[in-house]
Amino acid sequence: MTVLSILNAKGFEVFTVQAGQKISETAQALRQQKIGAAVVTGPGGEVIGVISERDLVRAIADDGTNALDCPVREYMTSEVATCKKTDPVDRVMEYMTQGRFRHMPVVENGQLCGIVSIGDIVKQRIEETEREARELREYIATG
Repeated sequence: MTVLSILNAKGFEVFTVQAGQKISETAQALRQQKIGAAVVTGPGGEVIGVISERDLVRAIADDGTNALDCPVREYMTSEVATCKKTDPVDRVMEYMTQGRFRHMPVVENGQLCGIVSIGDIVKQRIEETEREARELREYIATG
């Protein structure tokens, strides 16, 4: 199973923000979108960072409410791990687990084309396991 199978099921839409956007605006946007992270893109649409709920918590813990008026670039994770649509889900899950992060942008030819979360991967794995169990029960019942 590849990242593309997840994107085909969930969609390719990615919520993005700009590096100069205020932390307060980003927090509101994440809440409205009901998501845990946004990809920070540059002028050409390239991935330059990720701003997650964890980053927002760290910003407020470090700088209090002053952080709310600061730009995303000051708190975003700028060393972003990305994957491709053809990458195996198992490898992406292992990388996310080892790196202790929950969102990974999908990039092809330098352009953002999707995002997968650890939740997306777990959901896909559960569905796969349930399908395999159902197929085994059907095989045994007809065997």
